[in-house]
Amino acid sequence: MDIETLRIFAEVAHRGSFSDVARARGTEPSSISRAISVLEVELGERLFHRTTRKLSLTEAGALYLVRTEPLIAQLEEAGAEARAIGRGPVGTLRLSVSVSYGMVCLVPVLERFRARYPELTVELLMNDVQVDLVREGIDLAVRLTPAVEGNLVAMRLAATHYRVVAAPAWLAAQPLAVPGDLVAQDVLRFTLPGFRDRWVFRDAAGREETVPVGGRLLISNAAALREAALMGMGPALLADWMIARDLAAGRLADCFPAHAVAATGFDTGVWAIYPSRSFLPGKVRAMLDFLRAELPKPGA
Repeated sequence: MDIETLRIFAEVAHRGSFSDVARARGTEPSSISRAISVLEVELGERLFHRTTRKLSLTEAGALYLVRTEPLIAQLEEAGAEARAIGRGPVGTLRLSVSVSYGMVCLVPVLERFRARYPELTVELLMNDVQVDLVREGIDLAVRLTPAVEGNLVAMRLAATHYRVVAAPAWLAAQPLAVPGDLVAQDVLRFTLPGFRDRWVFRDAAGREETVPVGGRLLISNAAALREAALMGMGPALLADWMIARDLAAGRLADCFPAHAVAATGFDTGVWAIYPSRSFLPGKVRAMLDFLRAELPKPGA
């Protein structure tokens, strides 16, 4: 079989329709069906259950998809790299990142990456839901987490620290002497589990204190949470990469500079994650090197 037949098989598996694949390719459904039939004869196994209404993978088909899809990607990348010798990475790099981190840290530096690799297209997928890298065809993801789980390759790009911050005018009107004073305040809360109902403080001696927090405004986006804090709506728990410039400019004030603060854990970081341990495409290697050199590292 050739790689084109494998591509057709993978497309049919994901779309569940010969007609949809044919339409996307600008050809006839019969040619797609014929390619699958030839592949099934060659393998001696049925790959799809066929009914008048839909297609679905057989057990053999599901196994074949799992084993061949990474090979398709590797063959395509190998061809792209061979063609790119002397020119640098080519093709499209699909990069997944959270909305806030992408806006604050990635977008401002991407022009330098584009200037360095003019033949490489970057597809920046900004979503606060963690996607399946293999299933969604993601080459590289940047995630903010204490640790990386699953069968993925992870590289820590920077440490992340959190601060409780508020607009100076708000803090002047409602001084906070110790973390426990937050119990009586209407704080700005992030909707993520672990962020919304209690914050953990650690003093210089290493003593930890868990403070329950409450507030009438919960926000699902860190950038919007920062804006609410800037407007003087209350104190918020935010990452250093989000508020470093605001602290330096005096737009926000650190409510508890003598304490470390955390929600899910004190050892959190920015991670670059990619799916393959055996093959690192040149375009992914180029982006990894760039991110390590160019991303802000306020918590490093």
